[in-house]
Amino acid sequence: MRGIIGYSGYVPWWRLEREAIGAAHGASAGKGTRAVASYDEDATSMGVEAARLALRPLGEEARDRIERLVFSTTAPAYLDKTNATAIHAALRLDRQASAFDAVGSVRSATGALLDALTIDGRTSLVVSADLRGGLPNSADEQEGGDGAAAFIIGNDELVGSPATRFAGAAAVGATEIGRGVGDNNSPGAAGTGGAFGPVIAEFLGSASTTEEFVDRWRLPGELRSRTWEERFGETRYVPLATEAWKLAIDAASLDPATVSWIAVAGPHGRACRQVAAKLHEWVGGGARSPGVDLNLTVGNTGAAQAGLSLAAVLDEAAPGEVIGLVSVADGADVIFFRATDAIVHWRPYRTVAQQIEAGRAGLPYLKFLAWKGMVTPQHPNRPEPARPSSSAAARNRDWKFGFVGSVDRSSGAVHLPPARVSFQGGAIDEMDPCPMAEVQGTIVTYTVDRLAYSPSPPIVFAVVDFDGGGRLPVELTDVDASEISIGDRVEMTFRRLFTADGIHNYFWKAKPVR
Repeated sequence: MRGIIGYSGYVPWWRLEREAIGAAHGASAGKGTRAVASYDEDATSMGVEAARLALRPLGEEARDRIERLVFSTTAPAYLDKTNATAIHAALRLDRQASAFDAVGSVRSATGALLDALTIDGRTSLVVSADLRGGLPNSADEQEGGDGAAAFIIGNDELVGSPATRFAGAAAVGATEIGRGVGDNNSPGAAGTGGAFGPVIAEFLGSASTTEEFVDRWRLPGELRSRTWEERFGETRYVPLATEAWKLAIDAASLDPATVSWIAVAGPHGRACRQVAAKLHEWVGGGARSPGVDLNLTVGNTGAAQAGLSLAAVLDEAAPGEVIGLVSVADGADVIFFRATDAIVHWRPYRTVAQQIEAGRAGLPYLKFLAWKGMVTPQHPNRPEPARPSSSAAARNRDWKFGFVGSVDRSSGAVHLPPARVSFQGGAIDEMDPCPMAEVQGTIVTYTVDRLAYSPSPPIVFAVVDFDGGGRLPVELTDVDASEISIGDRVEMTFRRLFTADGIHNYFWKAKPVR
């Protein structure tokens, strides 16, 4: 059996109310909110967050089982350079695990997922992320959204019951993954389970249809997409999607009446609504849509929309239920899954609905425009940071990308950043690696700096004591400076500190546990 072993969606914390867009332009912009990636987030950093959420319930050893990583986005942080390698480094995947990009089009994300399901038997991590926008007051600005999704694809070949093989999942909620060597509280440690996990959604079959026509396009370097007349896209997409649905039903040997869930995603909203209506009619009206209305609460997340929709369905699916995922972009792709008995033992670290509920509405429209590069505000009159050093980053890859400290073998003292000499006892070169990215901490003091350079001032800086040892001054993100208190709990998140001379400086920040 081949299918989904683990998954997650990622929804950024910030929300822009569409009423704020309308108010700024003296017109109506619709109802609801759109998710907005913070100024220090991009497609790569959001992809890291989605992948971390997908891996976390499986335990620390899951990272060593990934053989291939594929990353899809229409908004890559780099061209020429592979973006997936930064995700690979942040997740601390095995050196022999390959990492590839499939970027440039919305459909590439569904293609990467299909390839992982059908081409070979390797265990793959398929990540998609996107930042969507457009010109001020455009439909794309109003209806777009930012987000990511990740899926671990593999074979169900391990022995043991699903409950036993997911034994580590329950421990994740009570303890933290990634402590030093010999920590028995880690889900991957002896005595706590930590098996890689069974297939929770079996791949049943798929079909695709393809046709060349120009409905939506964007030239390299442009900030906005262009679209043809809306009716034209609808006349092309609806027949393509319905044809692919019928072919996929045959390929999966399914009775249409047995389909329990239908999720339709694509950049053409009107066509997606028409396709969804037709398919629900064909299956007799018994199939459900995702319980959360992503278009109303998150917006259309482009390359991540199909994955985010599938994650929202899997958050609710019961054993035996058949899920139909339909992606409508430059053709149509239909994939069928069946939830297995193991899905009742899967515990998402954070469901899509929980992340939507925890979001912070009220982002000012002008700040949104600044974050999207549509306006350039005056930054504090301080020198902008210098270009990051590629050689220094390569020498400190585990610390910079993986947030790996060191722990003294004799005293157990945790050092952040990693050190050769222990501050307890003075032992030299008696250290083991100590991954800390999944460890939570407590704010012991903090400051709000309104003078230092920042793309979005002020900077909130805190000293954090990590659970089990380790202290580090670290920048906070996804916070309101007026709401921070000593004693607040925080967790680590992979972000972009700044960009200088075309080089993105990625590192880790802390954000409140919500």
